[in-house]
Amino acid sequence: MSPQNYLSELFALDGRVAVVTGGSSGIGKAIAGALARAGASVVIVARREAELVAAVDELTADGCRAAWVSADLGTRDGVRAAAEKAAAVYGEPDILVNNAGINLRPPMGEVDDEVWDRTMAVNLEAPHLLSQRFGPGMAARGFGRIIHVTSQQAHRAFVDSGAYGVSKGALESLARSQAEAWSPHGVTCNTLVPGFVLTPLNARLQSDTEKIGALAARTMIGRNGLPEDFAGAAVFLAGRGSAYVTGQSIFVDGGFSVH
Repeated sequence: MSPQNYLSELFALDGRVAVVTGGSSGIGKAIAGALARAGASVVIVARREAELVAAVDELTADGCRAAWVSADLGTRDGVRAAAEKAAAVYGEPDILVNNAGINLRPPMGEVDDEVWDRTMAVNLEAPHLLSQRFGPGMAARGFGRIIHVTSQQAHRAFVDSGAYGVSKGALESLARSQAEAWSPHGVTCNTLVPGFVLTPLNARLQSDTEKIGALAARTMIGRNGLPEDFAGAAVFLAGRGSAYVTGQSIFVDGGFSVH
């Protein structure tokens, strides 16, 4: 077998269909781009149409197969509608990346019902509903990859973790439950755990240059993360080469979590 064929067998995603939520910016955009450039047909699901159009145009200009669905993932009806629209584009997905999230972090004593409910709806319930919609079909076909993007705050508390940290911790537990249910049928379920990544999601925190510097110093590599740092890990978890990796939290954090 040639080196090219060997690498294709492990990592190529030709013929696969992927749905990526929150794929119009930040980590989600980088993951959507990586999966598309590895050969998958990618449907990006997010809210803002202008960003969706720009992200898809960028991929199609590179010769990738990509489309978008604008959706509100904060309600059950919105999630279910998004799932049907996404599946109608290229067919039922083989790969689901739950990356969309909201970052409402008032002090813990100020976490009211609205903050709690909105956070859980987008960060936890939407991934659950999308997985429930697509996971059984993946299992019936004998192949599937579910990837959730979580947070350091699923494992440790800092910078007002609040409801956000709770939602991400629960999402990691969800991945383990899904792995138990569906891995015997060829569907792996894992999470990617970022360190501090410079994305629009945490733009507010980025204005504090002292805090940003302290977070970078806490890594072993000496810098904060960038969205493109997630491309390789996402392609690995989405492909055949990761068939024996399931129920795991894969830290992509420059050593942040072990320093």
